[in-house]
Amino acid sequence: MKYLPFIFRNMFRKKTRTILTIGSIAVALFLFGLLVTIETALNAGIDVAGVDRLIVRNKISLIMPLPLSYQERLRQMDHISEATFATWFGAIYQEPKNFFPQFAIDTETYRTVFPEFEMPDTEWQGFLADQEGAVVGRVTADRFGWEIGDRIPLQGNIWTGTWEFNIRAIYEGARAGDDESQFWFHWKYLEERRPFGKGTVGWYTVKVDDPDHSVVVSNAIDRRFGNSAWETSTETEQAFAAGFAKQIGNIRMLILSIGAVVLFTLLLVTGNAMAMAVRERVPELGVLKTLGFGDRTVLFLVLAESLVIALVGGTIGIGLAKLFTMGGDPTGGMLPVFYLSTGDMVFGIAIAFFVGVAAGSIPALTAMKLRIVDALRRV
Repeated sequence: MKYLPFIFRNMFRKKTRTILTIGSIAVALFLFGLLVTIETALNAGIDVAGVDRLIVRNKISLIMPLPLSYQERLRQMDHISEATFATWFGAIYQEPKNFFPQFAIDTETYRTVFPEFEMPDTEWQGFLADQEGAVVGRVTADRFGWEIGDRIPLQGNIWTGTWEFNIRAIYEGARAGDDESQFWFHWKYLEERRPFGKGTVGWYTVKVDDPDHSVVVSNAIDRRFGNSAWETSTETEQAFAAGFAKQIGNIRMLILSIGAVVLFTLLLVTGNAMAMAVRERVPELGVLKTLGFGDRTVLFLVLAESLVIALVGGTIGIGLAKLFTMGGDPTGGMLPVFYLSTGDMVFGIAIAFFVGVAAGSIPALTAMKLRIVDALRRV
């Protein structure tokens, strides 16, 4: 600790250079924070998907429906404890840009299969008692300022017309990555009003009694409905969510590529700044060694200065990224799970630490090996 004043005094000897170096590191780590947040948002469904849940959809395409009669047949199969269903609704609220997912659900089984979506029992019972009732996630409720009891009109795209709903419950996810943007309503309400598609659902979600049985159950389901008018394709919930992420592209490879470029740039910027600082201070380093400072002490002083610059910049950048993500999804519903996790923040600081060590190593070693005679010769 006794060397800290000395380190900070040297850091701000060239204030402009130090501030620019810290700023460049902060910008790079801010970019890193946004990239990992976007990756988390795109893969959120994969990370929190239930290991004991399977998605059963039409083999042709997800947009093709399945018959309602499949629900009871799925329940009768071995190792399946429950089967629920949902249908994509597709509507807008006030303006086309106000996008959020809406599902017509089986109210008798949906909450059993998805226990991670939590709400007061009184609110859920109020939803069940109202044919036009709706359950909305906390993110969407806060986005539009909805409260319990509000009547919400939606303009249908698939089933046209104005559909009005009463907000009866607001759910929250039990985990940080749970999707809190969804809007649920009674499938029976949709069934009564829609002019086509009656007697069908969008897809089924089945709960297996043991995740080890998932592969066996998936194959059994597809065999059971094979060669029928409504053939199925069954996969784990994680595989189903991963399929959507892959449609956007290899996000992880993109982030790794950008991250590698950022890291290399940081090394060049910080290394150059430290090399210039050491060159400017050669005579002073010689004086320090003359006064009794050992080679290792000089090595520590230079390396510590590089570390402080990198860590200050990294902390500022990660902090700004965290503040930005705390404002919620900036895309208006495309990234409902938008947060920078503590683990990613620690990883960002670790990157800054690595940059500080790597960039300061060569200048520090140069300073350590500097001979007193050679250093004082430059006075």
